[in-house]
Amino acid sequence: MPGNIVLIGFMASGKTTVGRLLAGKLGWNFFDTDTEVEKKASCSIAELFAREGEAYFRELEKEVIARLMEGTRAVVSTGGGAVLAPENVERLRRGNKVIWLKVDEATVWRRVAGSAGRPLVRGRSREEVAALLKKREPYYSFADLKIDTAAKGPEEIVEEIMEGLKGWPAGCRWS
Repeated sequence: MPGNIVLIGFMASGKTTVGRLLAGKLGWNFFDTDTEVEKKASCSIAELFAREGEAYFRELEKEVIARLMEGTRAVVSTGGGAVLAPENVERLRRGNKVIWLKVDEATVWRRVAGSAGRPLVRGRSREEVAALLKKREPYYSFADLKIDTAAKGPEEIVEEIMEGLKGWPAGCRWS
């Protein structure tokens, strides 16, 4: 029985969009950890950050990841900072396939500039966002598969993931 397919990467790398498409293609469930945190907190991520701070958000994120990794046959899109906690990384890796959707700084900035819904961007310059991306990139390197998303549409990324997952688990049919 296959585990889950977990999408990691920096904010605005396309994890949610690609995750929904991939889950639909596989006939699996789709979960976005940020959405699950919002449900648990009964407010948006931006409100949660403003009201309780990032540390509280990260604790809720750990709880959500622990719960989601108990299941199987789901595509799970994680928040960009989920990999900062070693216990999350351990849970994400256990029996699952982890895919890093790699995004470049120019693409991130184009997608998030002026976004009120991303608390880690609010009030930051392009240079600060680029520095955060550079700081976080090593945390994504444990992934089983790395997909460079630059100049690729979501469908193309899904096809590349499907190709990269051939043979996992042995005998699993993807189409």
